[in-house]
Amino acid sequence: MGHQKITNTSVELTALGFGASVMGNLHRVTPPDDARAAIEAAWEAGIRYFDTAPHYGLGLSERRLGAALRDRPRDAYVVSSKVGRLLVPNERPNGFDDEGFVVPDDLRRQWDFSRDGVHRSIEATLERTGLDRLDVVYLHDPDDHWRQAAEEAMPALAELRDQGVIGAIGAGMNQSAMLARFLRETAADVVMLAGRYTLLDQSALDDVLPAARALGKSVVAVGVFNSGLLSRERPAEGMTYDYREAPATVVTRARAIAEVCAAHGTTLPAAAVAFPYGHPSIINVTLGMRTAEQVGRNVELHRQHVPEALWDDLRTRELIRSDVPVANGPGRSARCL
Repeated sequence: MGHQKITNTSVELTALGFGASVMGNLHRVTPPDDARAAIEAAWEAGIRYFDTAPHYGLGLSERRLGAALRDRPRDAYVVSSKVGRLLVPNERPNGFDDEGFVVPDDLRRQWDFSRDGVHRSIEATLERTGLDRLDVVYLHDPDDHWRQAAEEAMPALAELRDQGVIGAIGAGMNQSAMLARFLRETAADVVMLAGRYTLLDQSALDDVLPAARALGKSVVAVGVFNSGLLSRERPAEGMTYDYREAPATVVTRARAIAEVCAAHGTTLPAAAVAFPYGHPSIINVTLGMRTAEQVGRNVELHRQHVPEALWDDLRTRELIRSDVPVANGPGRSARCL
């Protein structure tokens, strides 16, 4: 599997990454054996980039990922986690977490992008994972906390990076405009872009992707299935788009894209995975993987050949934007039209 460095750092990511949010029982329970088997299958497939966060299952994802990787050669893989939500004792537990994870709510999340909060969060993550270091640290969803995130959290991360404690720093969000600000106005090396550069949403072409290219910085793409609608060969009513039921017009557009994919001998999910690699600033696509079977499917989608003519056809039919760069697959250069 190909690798690319986060620009101006020594951190190298495999083209496909393992998203460990589902290791934290996102939406439903992931049995411990399934979690470990998924991580082992990813390793066997050559995946060496693993992303987690305290938010995912109130620390469960970090604990599971750390346990599965602990006996692997530490220099052989890259782990990223996030700061911004401290986990603190929950004084009023109701039984289960209310933010989408099927875990007990003995802890709760507390927003904190202060310098002290960054250090406390990283220390807690290292304790939960049992790892000696984090390779990449992102600010997690700082949408409502720009000032503290930019003026306190990012400088704190930059100090740790400059001391060699962390390899690369950045921010991860479901919006692209503020990510562009992080690239332009802070010491961020990389951003994790969720759902804003996909077959159904290319809004990142208006802000963060031009910023990354102009500044020579890197982007990791996540949410490429837009939370579900692009994950099947034939999109159906009732599927989710950006964590809500997909509007009929969006389902119709996804079906039209699927038909063009089929005409070119490929599938909608394979095209969804291949699409982000066409932009020269995107160095990695990270997918959530709950079981060994899901790992196998995602790796197969990643490896499938998607003909370049597909992107020309989608542009001609106005199913994607006319300024989308040609996507030539993982690790290949793109040409902009």
